[in-house]
Amino acid sequence: MSAAGFWLSPASWRIWLLCILLVSVVILQLYVQFRLNYWNRDFFNALESRSPAHLKAEALLLIPLAGASILLAVTSVWGRMTVQRKWREWITTHLIDYWIDDGRYTRLTIEDEQTIPEYRIATDARIATDAPVDFALGLVSSLLTAIIFLQVLWTTGGDADFKLFDHQIWIPGYLVGSVIIYSGGVTMVMMLIGAPLTRIIQIKNQTEAELINAANLLRDLGEGLVPELKESDVERGLRGALQNVLTQWRFLCWQLMQTTLVSHGNTLLAPIIGFVLCAPKFLAGTMTLGELTQAAAAFTLVQSSFNWLVDNYSRLADWVSSLERVGGLLLSLDRLNGQTRSVAPAKPEASVAAIKPLP
Repeated sequence: MSAAGFWLSPASWRIWLLCILLVSVVILQLYVQFRLNYWNRDFFNALESRSPAHLKAEALLLIPLAGASILLAVTSVWGRMTVQRKWREWITTHLIDYWIDDGRYTRLTIEDEQTIPEYRIATDARIATDAPVDFALGLVSSLLTAIIFLQVLWTTGGDADFKLFDHQIWIPGYLVGSVIIYSGGVTMVMMLIGAPLTRIIQIKNQTEAELINAANLLRDLGEGLVPELKESDVERGLRGALQNVLTQWRFLCWQLMQTTLVSHGNTLLAPIIGFVLCAPKFLAGTMTLGELTQAAAAFTLVQSSFNWLVDNYSRLADWVSSLERVGGLLLSLDRLNGQTRSVAPAKPEASVAAIKPLP
């Protein structure tokens, strides 16, 4: 079973139509954002010129632009969550069917708590299908945003011409080069700091599953399903599982504090850097107040597009972790399925011993 079964099925044309709608919404949102960028320039130019008529015209123009932006945002949420719901329904149904078929759920051993299928079906399958839709739309939006607003930076920012140690320096499209250097530096720092995040999330998810299994074991003991176990041992295992979860959450908290330091710092600094880079031209009188705000806003949008990885690093790590866990469940079921074909039918106890836990 793979994602191809969902995207290439005979009935998938509806999903593809919905995806086309979502891409169209992204393009329209970017057009509205482009118009708002120029509205921002014209509005501040009107303020600088102290023109009431111009200010009134810009205020009236803002109403349809804001309305269109809100409508497109709402439509995007509906379309995105519809695709995610349909994909989750398909993959979860197939996981359940594969798990139940031929009584595999009775023969899939849980010698290692990492093999718990319930958590993977309920939680990891959701993350594995939700995130790719958001990532795809985010990447398309970031790519188009970078293409569109790089042109704004190039034309609005113009060239830089200054003296350095008695040498005349000329840099064409200096804002474009600046945003590329800045974004590249932030992305490299995030990748270095956030490298352990995927592994930490994997371990955290494993301990969460172990806690669920320990709680279920206590319930089974109360219902008399596992009379061979002692209540004290099961309770000790439950409390130990809770401590493992809390320990991993502490590790995750520390890691997220470091990545947040980079991402939040970037959110605060990027607009300021845009203003600082444009300030000399504004003070020299070669850039209007409207062009200053327009260029600074475009700088922020472009760096945000280039730093898509920075903004989504934590969720990307979470998605990779869930994807591997769903794949691990399928691998165990595949092993069990292959063994069922090659070995003569036997009692469930005979097949349980031969199934290996997930790696």
